[in-house]
Amino acid sequence: MGALDSAPGGFSGSEGSPIAILVDDDTEVRDSLEELLNSVGIESISFSSTQEVLDAELPDRPACLVLDVRMPGLSGLDLQHLLLTKGIQTPVVFLTGHGDIAMSVQAMKAGAVDFLTKPVRDQTFLDAISAAVNADIARRAAATVSRKTMALYETLTPREREVLRFVVSGAMNKQIAFDLGISEITVKLHRSNMMKKMNARSLTHLLSACQSLPAEMR
Repeated sequence: MGALDSAPGGFSGSEGSPIAILVDDDTEVRDSLEELLNSVGIESISFSSTQEVLDAELPDRPACLVLDVRMPGLSGLDLQHLLLTKGIQTPVVFLTGHGDIAMSVQAMKAGAVDFLTKPVRDQTFLDAISAAVNADIARRAAATVSRKTMALYETLTPREREVLRFVVSGAMNKQIAFDLGISEITVKLHRSNMMKKMNARSLTHLLSACQSLPAEMR
């Protein structure tokens, strides 16, 4: 599967123009939503079934999925669950004419941005799309930072990684030297090299960057 991996719709960020992925077996609904989105400059693509989405190669851009609940084959809720099991985190907005409280609770617990019922006000729908795509922009930006931080971490020597963990935990150089059985001067050298390799301008900057590392690495 492809991507399921400031603009007129209220989007922020610049990682490619956002796109709404519409999945509904009602042709009139799809056409109406596409027309609405296009009227405010938001690109969209549409599918008549969940299987079509799974078979498609989608653009690698900030996106959101707009899912009906009841459709032939996998339901919208089934698709949401399947995407989560595959680690695909594209935000989901449900838009259905057959929803109930139990469905909405299930969808929201699984991370849906919103659960709307047909007919829906244009602005309500656009607000939900805006919130979903902005969430995807933020998620993708965080993933990029995480990948860059991990790449920097991989350049550290085993000793520098040990020092990093001590520094992140708040230990002073003297304590690090005692725990590692090395001199304080050696600790300072490793610490300096570690900071340079991590592109950390300060301790605060280092701590912020390391938040994206797995817990066992910091």
